[in-house]
Amino acid sequence: MKYLSILATALLATASAYGQNGESCRMAPDPTLQKPELYAGYDCVNLLDSTSVTVQPTGSGSFAVCKIIKVMNTRGAVANRILKYDYDPLTAHAEFHRVTIYKANGDVVNLDITRQQDYAAPARAIYWGARQIMMEVGRLDPGDIIDYQIDKKGFTYALLTSATAGDDESRFIPPMRGQFYDIVPFWATEPTVRKVYKVNIPMEKEMQFQFYQGECTSSMRYEDGRKAYTFVSTDIMPTRREPNMVDLFDAAPKLMMSSTPRWQDKSLWFNKVNEDYGSFNAIPEAQKKVDELIKGKKTEMEKIAVLTHWVADNIRYSGISMGKGEGYTLHNLKMNYTDRCGVCKDIAGTLIAFLRMAGFEAYPAMTMAGSRVESIPADHFNHCVAVVKLSSGTYMPLDPTWVPFCRELWSSAEQQQNYLPGVPEASDLCLTPVSAPENHYVRIKADNRLDAKGTLTGQFTITAEGQSDSNIRRIFTTGWQSQWQAALENQLLAVSPKARLIGVDYGKDPKNYQAAPIKMTFRYEIPGYALPGEGEMLFKPMVMNNLYNQVKSYLRINTDLEERRYGFKDACSRLVELDETIQLPAGYKLASDGKEDNTQSSAADFEGSLRQEGNKVVLHQKLALKKRVYEAGDWNGFRDAVNAHKSFGDYIVIKR
Repeated sequence: MKYLSILATALLATASAYGQNGESCRMAPDPTLQKPELYAGYDCVNLLDSTSVTVQPTGSGSFAVCKIIKVMNTRGAVANRILKYDYDPLTAHAEFHRVTIYKANGDVVNLDITRQQDYAAPARAIYWGARQIMMEVGRLDPGDIIDYQIDKKGFTYALLTSATAGDDESRFIPPMRGQFYDIVPFWATEPTVRKVYKVNIPMEKEMQFQFYQGECTSSMRYEDGRKAYTFVSTDIMPTRREPNMVDLFDAAPKLMMSSTPRWQDKSLWFNKVNEDYGSFNAIPEAQKKVDELIKGKKTEMEKIAVLTHWVADNIRYSGISMGKGEGYTLHNLKMNYTDRCGVCKDIAGTLIAFLRMAGFEAYPAMTMAGSRVESIPADHFNHCVAVVKLSSGTYMPLDPTWVPFCRELWSSAEQQQNYLPGVPEASDLCLTPVSAPENHYVRIKADNRLDAKGTLTGQFTITAEGQSDSNIRRIFTTGWQSQWQAALENQLLAVSPKARLIGVDYGKDPKNYQAAPIKMTFRYEIPGYALPGEGEMLFKPMVMNNLYNQVKSYLRINTDLEERRYGFKDACSRLVELDETIQLPAGYKLASDGKEDNTQSSAADFEGSLRQEGNKVVLHQKLALKKRVYEAGDWNGFRDAVNAHKSFGDYIVIKR
């Protein structure tokens, strides 16, 4: 009873602090004791995960973030001995309001919050001054309960939303002044008994919201002349992840809300804020470079391509804080062209300025790399790209950040991705189309000879385009030339450690990715490739034996799974064509009648055959994977095609 009393006291205190009127926490019984089998094996249980937000007319929010965590075992004790919280000082301020430990033995420990630490957060590639606050809890034991509250002021951080640096209150006002949005995950990594999100806004503000991929209890009430929206979910268990599944934002419960009426409003704002800032103003030295690049280029696509590739290849990805302008405002061309480095918005901004200096209409666009953007206009963005208006009047998306040394102008690793152009006529949310598999083909054609001792000699030619080209060519475009030979030899050593590379013809300048799709011819010898038996030999087709598996990203998707609950991803749509002829030793022939397979679906197609023609074994395969992002319903078609393809990698038996 003493333990239950402690729990009830902790929950009630937190409910009162959060303005939940005590409704969320008046049940004293501990659910982990009522249903021990439900929580068995978990390191900790969230008894309460609650956020309350009070929004000002400016759009700035005051957040009270509360968690009550019960430690279930030693691992949970170790994992929770230090509490951390990330925030961006350009847009927000955060600090621990209180931290209380309710010990399993009945003791209550109130930590001294003046001992909290505020320090630079670990960072890589983007150094924008993000910070963390930390409280050291110290030793915990199974059964202990941690009850803490964090107060935060400002607005939700996103890569493309930021504010003016400084110590005044203005930095807490969102860039689209007066507007409020939030993106609230309602999934959990550990069992959560109760999750509450409440937002209180001025009466005159309108708010639209939608709860996706699940259910919650929602309400809107009038409180003290303001509107209060409350969302509650109970008994949340960790989402069961699947290999290669889509992002949790696309699969698990989430709440999206925004006071902005339409995406068109955000589009107009994004356009105006960068035009007013002068992000794309020309400078003489950059104009000289643009004129040099487009000289002799006759078509609009030739000009767009040369400018996109130059920016992609010459602006290094590395971002440091510049104070005002970090986030939604794209840095101006003078800074970007001088520094030759920056993050996605700097690289995109440089391209936009280059295109304008070449006579094109070009604008920035916000996008989300990794997950879907919903129709509710909340800023679910983490990436910046460009759009250019073609002579047809249509806008074409360009992403120089993702296409260094790539033959594409928009990386097909981003196909089926939402983006919002910041154009003067306003735009709704857009979606990049699927790229046809043949845009990313990889073809391997091998001509081999097997002798009576099991030695394989021959050659194969590999050609590729699009994303497949970038993958295969990477050793030439980003690797040291002194490593080329070893890297190519490793492709054969992956087939057999006995392989000997005789030579490779990769042309005069394999670094020149814009000249033509990659094409290389290998000549080799592999002693003991076939395993000898009594009057028979056993071997795998070379083109199916770990050869250039790096480009076959679909092989890293576990097709043993019989069904999926969620959508899944591959690296890119792709066409794989493998052909091999193997001349057999005199007197040998296939021990079987060969095989043939054919399967088609909206997700993937496959055709393949293995047969004997004279003294040769002939293998043919064609696998077409039609998407990058698949629905759960695509699984059977994808799985059948890939499994059929993999079955042709089984050992071949030949007999005398």
